[in-house]
Amino acid sequence: MGAGSQLTVPGGGKAGGVYTWEEVQQHSSRTDQWLVIDRKVYNITQWAKRHPGGLRVIGHYAGEDATEAFAAFHPDPTFVQKFLKPLLIGELEASEPSQDRNKNAALIQDFHALRAQAKSDGLFQARPLFFCLHLGHIVLLEALAWLMIWYWGTNWIVTLLCGVILATAQSQAGWLQHDFGHLSVFKESRWNHLVHKFIIGHLKGASANWWNHRHFQHHAKPNIFRKDPDVNMLSIFVLGATQPVEYGIKKIKLLPYHRQHQYFFLVGPPLLIPVFFHIQIIRTMIIRHDWVVRSCFLGQYDLAWCVSYYFRYFFLYIPLYGLFGSIALLSFVRFLESHWFVWVTQMNHLPMDIDHEKHRDWLTMQLQATCNIEQSFFNDWFSGHLNFQIEHHLFPTMPRHNYHLVAPRVRALCETYGVPYQMKTMWQGFTDIVWSLKNSGDLWLDAYLHK
Repeated sequence: MGAGSQLTVPGGGKAGGVYTWEEVQQHSSRTDQWLVIDRKVYNITQWAKRHPGGLRVIGHYAGEDATEAFAAFHPDPTFVQKFLKPLLIGELEASEPSQDRNKNAALIQDFHALRAQAKSDGLFQARPLFFCLHLGHIVLLEALAWLMIWYWGTNWIVTLLCGVILATAQSQAGWLQHDFGHLSVFKESRWNHLVHKFIIGHLKGASANWWNHRHFQHHAKPNIFRKDPDVNMLSIFVLGATQPVEYGIKKIKLLPYHRQHQYFFLVGPPLLIPVFFHIQIIRTMIIRHDWVVRSCFLGQYDLAWCVSYYFRYFFLYIPLYGLFGSIALLSFVRFLESHWFVWVTQMNHLPMDIDHEKHRDWLTMQLQATCNIEQSFFNDWFSGHLNFQIEHHLFPTMPRHNYHLVAPRVRALCETYGVPYQMKTMWQGFTDIVWSLKNSGDLWLDAYLHK
């Protein structure tokens, strides 16, 4: 029933109070947000605006148990405790279960044990040489592309080959910035943040803040409408089995969705990075004032890192191609990179369950939204080890070179509790993207015509 006689603290809640899950779940609006971590109740209403991962990602757990998400995203929980302490307003009543919404306590406990064993076995420890070599091969590809043009000239064959090599470097830099963005390389978060800004800013011309605030929402609530920005398709596509029927019943026909598996080839891979992401990045930097120096630490200003990429690129290529030719080459590189990125990232998620919030436990939620692609040297390199998407989603701060070591343990746990663990060939993963769009489009057409 709660501790009604306790003193009220600023922002709501009772100092040292005890609460039921029903009381916690009542605080899940934008202006009133509580969450639970290890049975402790926190009022995050004001803190959410200052949350380093962004306002939205922490808000997605308002009114819920955030214990598993907290453990997944924070490699140093002790450091984070100093921020949590002022937000503490009480704890759950002793009679309340540690899990909310009838989640499987045994599964959650066994998953915690798996994580603890993985940490004990050193699977969260990065191998610096792996990431140094990965960065080295990106720099080598960039240098090779320029030297080819400088030595052999700007004929069409050399230019096309240069574009392919630059697109390869950009894609591999994308996977590398992903590692540092997830704090999976250095022990100290600030060094991960600094190198992340260097790679995504100076090597790719993008924004770390934009990536963080978007990507962590995807990890927190994958394939969940209104929470995962990756399934916000702006009504260009309808996804999963629920959204198409909802659109069809409401007679929403902004596009011929039964043809979406066909126009996907014209709208998705070619335009995501060159158009949609670039607009988002510029918009984010303007809204967040990312040209403002917030501290003396070099990693703070995204705009400077982003501009440094374009300064370096045009400094190297304008003398060879001129301004117009340099822009054309960069556009071609982005076009190729976008295809690479879309097919790799969507093969793990788009064919999976996409629906509204169902409040599942961490393991079940991630497994229903992700699948794996078979391991091989090429698949690992081509996808940045995101062929182990299941393990990456379960342990986002684990260095990618250890995914294959923890994968058998994850699979065994899933078999114990009957949680589907999907493994595909890369070709099947690619074709499933198209088939899932077609199936969703057919569901929309049926609902549009007959319901």
